[in-house]
Amino acid sequence: MRIVSLLPSATEILFAIGAGDDVVGVTHECDFPVDALALPKLTSSAIDARGAPGDIDRHVRRNVHAGSSLYHLDAELLALLAPDLIVTQELCAVCAVSYDAVDRAVKRLHGDARVVSLEPSSLEDVFATIGVVGDLTARPVEARALVSRLRNAFTELRAATQARPQRPRALLLEWTDPPMSAGHWIPELVEIAGATPVLADAGRDSRRLSWEEISVADPDAIVVAPCGFDIRKTNRAIEELDTVDTWRSLRAVRDGRVYAMDGNAYVSRPGPRLFESAELMATALGAPDASRR
Repeated sequence: MRIVSLLPSATEILFAIGAGDDVVGVTHECDFPVDALALPKLTSSAIDARGAPGDIDRHVRRNVHAGSSLYHLDAELLALLAPDLIVTQELCAVCAVSYDAVDRAVKRLHGDARVVSLEPSSLEDVFATIGVVGDLTARPVEARALVSRLRNAFTELRAATQARPQRPRALLLEWTDPPMSAGHWIPELVEIAGATPVLADAGRDSRRLSWEEISVADPDAIVVAPCGFDIRKTNRAIEELDTVDTWRSLRAVRDGRVYAMDGNAYVSRPGPRLFESAELMATALGAPDASRR
């Protein structure tokens, strides 16, 4: 089987269940595992993602409003790779190449490539998508084994964090300018990590938050994990937040309980590394006197 993965999380799942050798093409954002880096890249960004969060947000909204795609898809390379299976998504037009763009490119292919869209909105959905990928690639046993390991690991972590004497009220920001709530599977990770999610939207899209409602909520701790940002960009985004009066007045900020996470590698990717995301949150949120990291 020849597989094209147009979703970083799908790439991670494919390699995790032993189907990595069948993957012939990925996106420019598929950076894990290391073997994926050597594969042909079928996408590129249509906007400059090097700017500040506010600038990126304005570019994204302008493109979406104009009906423009945020990603370029190399249809010629796709045809050259001649995939039997293309794994993509319809969940978020901002996070990956749009399904419509994939559909248009597939219609020009010779042969009968199957296009499968993964749409997880919860942790249980993530487990289900691993099973789907396992079935599609004739690796159901490996997929079930991976899901079993993840379930056991999450259960053990939940048991450990529930034994803690306190559960901080934690806000996770998926974006900083404007501030955006934690959506889909992320509130579950916060809960498993031993905290009570604040201003979260479990199983739903992330939404824009006002500084007023953040101020009223006044969480005990804040995890900053912008979608698509590595730890360096995240720390820069936190520095920008320090110029916002309301931000500086928050208890979590005053107490030094603001934690930077690599949203690109962990939080925003619905794949095997979500457990590592919960572990990292649990470590941070379980240390009441920890300083910003």
